Parts: sequence; structure tokens; C-alpha cells
Amino acid sequence: MTPQLLFYILIGIIIANFIFDQFLDALNAKHFNDSLPEELSDVYDDKEYERSQAYKKTRYRFGILTSTFSLVLTLAFFFLEGFAYVDDIARSISDNSIVIALIFFGIILLASDILTTPFSYYSTFVIEEKFGFNKTTKATFFLDKLKGWLMGALLGGGILALIVWFYQLTGNDFWIYAWIIVTIFSIFMNMFYSKLIVPLFNKQTPLEDGSLRQKIEAYAKNVGFQIDKIFIIDGSKRSTKANAYFSGFGKEKRITLYDTLVNDLEEEEIVAVLAHEVGHYKRKHIIYNLSLSILTTGLTLWILSLFVSNPIFSQALSVEETSFHIGLIVFGILYTPISEITGLLMNLLSRKFEYQADDFAKETYAAAPLISSLKKLSSNSLSNLTPHPSYVFFHYSHPSLGQRIFNLKK
Repeated sequence: MTPQLLFYILIGIIIANFIFDQFLDALNAKHFNDSLPEELSDVYDDKEYERSQAYKKTRYRFGILTSTFSLVLTLAFFFLEGFAYVDDIARSISDNSIVIALIFFGIILLASDILTTPFSYYSTFVIEEKFGFNKTTKATFFLDKLKGWLMGALLGGGILALIVWFYQLTGNDFWIYAWIIVTIFSIFMNMFYSKLIVPLFNKQTPLEDGSLRQKIEAYAKNVGFQIDKIFIIDGSKRSTKANAYFSGFGKEKRITLYDTLVNDLEEEEIVAVLAHEVGHYKRKHIIYNLSLSILTTGLTLWILSLFVSNPIFSQALSVEETSFHIGLIVFGILYTPISEITGLLMNLLSRKFEYQADDFAKETYAAAPLISSLKKLSSNSLSNLTPHPSYVFFHYSHPSLGQRIFNLKK
């Protein structure tokens, strides 16, 4: 294979991926105006359903704009030999491979984020604002950006530096050590993300004593689930949309409820949502997901080790000197079809886990309050209640609302 042929294979993968995503989006958009199934007819009144349709169409058109811009930007960077240009800048600053890699990815990621920030700003302060979701201030928006850049530099940069260092020391055996580091990091973040990272962006306060806490504790005791850490997070600081999640394991496990969720739902509905989250823990979904993620990462790193040092990777991007960071870029694109397949399989498994968690909530608490809570949450976020089955198959990590209600009523 020649470098030029590899270059056009990379371009082909990028364009094919774009076309496939646009096809699925268009297929899904054709169902925006479908009549609601009878079991979902009470989610929206006529006025709210029209509003949800307008929201879906607005997001869809905006998605076409942003994805097309991203494609054009990517293709321009390829054809104008942007990778070689950035590589030259990095090498003009340092001759250390680790520093070069950090500067290289730092420039690309920072420039990409800056160029797409206007779209993010428009999404937040125009689209989300128009439909009544946005609660983010401009100060919070830009402060979040700065915090995100800092975290990316410290955490992402630190892991990248270690991986490049292992590559220098061990050659193609680097993947073993990189896998160990990524595994340790994944477990650590799974356990302590809510304690260490979330406070940088949101305030978390323990759920105070009262009727809701008593009901939650009574349910937890009934199913043999010890939970002392129940937190309310100020999600309303950024959006009116609601959520709840379970994180950590062992002594670090905790339930986090968005304040918007607590405000939007009745106490029985909140306990039902929590029962669903407890179901994930009881069915060991967190352990399964973490284990599969670790195994997938190991497989990916091993495959990377087989190709990353091939000089044709660098030559395809017009970079004279073979380097790990260029190999990583090329491999990432070549791996796209495989990552799409693994992502699809993970979504299939995730949807299965959601059904299991719903079943647990139905068996240990009740189906009715979970159904009503799901309907309220969907209504409040103007969710698409008539997604195309193909779109659900490829993109949804959760079953559609209709599918979940059908399962809960069985």
C-alpha cells in the first residue's frame, strides 16, 4: 500500500461515516410528525407536542450545520497538510517526543474547540434558550470551557505522556503498560468522579432529612441496599432538564439526584427512579460495563501496537518523521469501523441492562410511578417519542420511551 492510497482510504472512512450518520438522522427526522401511539398520547398536549416537534426539527437542522462544518474543517486539514504543519510547530519547540506529542494534540484539540465554540454558544444561548431549557449564564459557560481545558491538559495530557513514555521504553509492548494505567484510571474515576470532579462544576448537598429521604431509606432497607450517600446536585444551574445517576461502588457508592428531578416529580416517582438506579447496582451492571470497557481498551491498544510504528502512517499525512502521535491519529480513523461495531454492541447491551433495571424497579417497588416519571421526564425535555427503529438500534443507549413502557406493563 502506498501512502497516497492510505490517505484516500482515511478520507473515504471520514466521508462514509458522515454520510451514514446523515442518513440515519434524515431517516429519524421523517418520523418527527408521526402521530403518538396510544400509550404515549398523554405525554404531551397538542400545544406541547407542536413545541416538541419544533425543538426536534431545530436540533436536526442545527446538527446538519455543525456536522457539515466539522467535516469540511477535517477535510481541509487533511488536504492542506495541517497535521504536518502542526507537527513542525511542535518540533520547533522541543525535540522531546513526549513534549512534541503533548504540544501536537494540545494545538489540535484547543484549536478545534475554539472553532466549534460559536456553535456550542448558539446551541446554549439561542436554541436551548428559545425552548426554555437554558439556565447557564455566559460566565458559567466560559468558566466551564476553561475548567474543561485545564482538566483535559492535566488528566488527558498526563495519560498521553505516560503512554508515549512507555512506547519509548518498551517499543510495541507499550500497550500492556498503557492498558494497566488506563485501567487504574478508569476504576479510580468510576469510584471518585462524583467526589473529585463533579464539585469543580456543580454543588452537591446531602439530601436533607424529611419525607423523601425516609421513603428512599425505607426502600433501600427493603431491598437490602445500604446507601448513606444521597446527594442533590444543582443541575438547574445550567438546564431545566432532569437526571439521576448512580456512581462508585463499595463504600464510595452514591446516588445523585438533580434538583430539577426532585422539583418535577412526586416522591413516589423519585423513589421509582432511584429503584431503577439501584437495579443497575444489584444486577452488577456497573461492574460489567467497567469490565467490558477495560477489555475493549486492551484490545484497541493491542491492535494499535501492531501498526502505530509503521512509517506509512506518517507518510500518508505528509509527515517525514515516523512518530507515535501521528500513528495514533491515523489509527484512530482506520479503527472507526471497528469502534462503530463495538459501540453498537455496547448500546445493545446497555439497552438490555436498562430493561433489567426497569424490571428490578417494577418487582421491588412499582411499575406505575416509574412509568409516570418517565413520561414526565420525556415531556419536560421535549423528547422524541417516535424515533425510527434504525436510529434507536445504532444510537440509543436506552430503549425508547414506548419500548420501556411496553416492557413495564408486561
